[in-house]
Amino acid sequence: MNVDFGFKTYNNYGAYLKNKYEGKRVFKIIVDGGFTCPNRDGSKGYGGCSYCNVDSFTPELSRKLPTVREQVEKGMDRAINGYAAEKFIIYFQPNTNTYAPAHYLKMMYDEALSIAPGNVVGLAVGTRPDCIDQEKVALLESYVEKGLDVDLEMGMESIYNDTLQRINRGCTHEELELALGLVKDSSLDVCVHTVFGFPWETKDMMLRYAEEINRFPQIKFVKLHQLYVVEGSIMGVQYKRNPFKLFTLEEYTDFLAAFIPLLRPDIILQRLFGISDYDLLIAPNWGLKKSGIQSYIDKELERRGVFQGSAFVSANYGK
Repeated sequence: MNVDFGFKTYNNYGAYLKNKYEGKRVFKIIVDGGFTCPNRDGSKGYGGCSYCNVDSFTPELSRKLPTVREQVEKGMDRAINGYAAEKFIIYFQPNTNTYAPAHYLKMMYDEALSIAPGNVVGLAVGTRPDCIDQEKVALLESYVEKGLDVDLEMGMESIYNDTLQRINRGCTHEELELALGLVKDSSLDVCVHTVFGFPWETKDMMLRYAEEINRFPQIKFVKLHQLYVVEGSIMGVQYKRNPFKLFTLEEYTDFLAAFIPLLRPDIILQRLFGISDYDLLIAPNWGLKKSGIQSYIDKELERRGVFQGSAFVSANYGK
């Protein structure tokens, strides 16, 4: 096995897409639907999650274009011309993309999916577990019935309520469990997003995320993300006043080398790390572009003989 030839020691998203769509180049088109969050608009709080500046993970193209149609059209043109993309997944990413009445969501999703229906294979919707209900699950499932793959991505962030409270999440882990219960037998592809590196969480605490993820068979995808600090966030202000420990690339790779073997082998890893625009990033700066980080991690995992699921214990699976 050699990562230089595309092989990886974990169940990776790129290989999954290539296999599922018969070798076609599939590209996610990020759409900003203009949503907010319940912990930004006062419903649950103000200021948002303390680590979050939405602009730090929203492409500049999406931030500048006013309509959904323009974002999709421009995004597709860029993907075709720059990456030879052939098929597309429409990805509603910034903020909470189910935070509106179902009829409004349907109107927005329908518009985005109508741009190039012959080339769109999926819909991905990023949201919070406290903004999911049965009506919205049914709406998303209706697109599966039309032949699309639908990825419902929910922010787990941490499994500890103390952490969720400290980062102003406005959401408990129990609310995630309730949301996962709503999609237990669903046709949706469920993804959860985690953040590693909150300075008060120990390595052992973070490794327990794997056991928690493993016990929900409805979780198909996982996005792993290291904590980074960006301008425009509450945590950014806190870090400048009193800097705290963040992962170096080497330390984060060490952590992944311990975490990935614990993870259920059927789970597909959509992402191993996160990146921010460098003009917004405060720390840590790993000094590499996305491809460089990916290559470093993959080669280190291979060198160390790390394989997903090699330490997985199935005793609590599905309970």
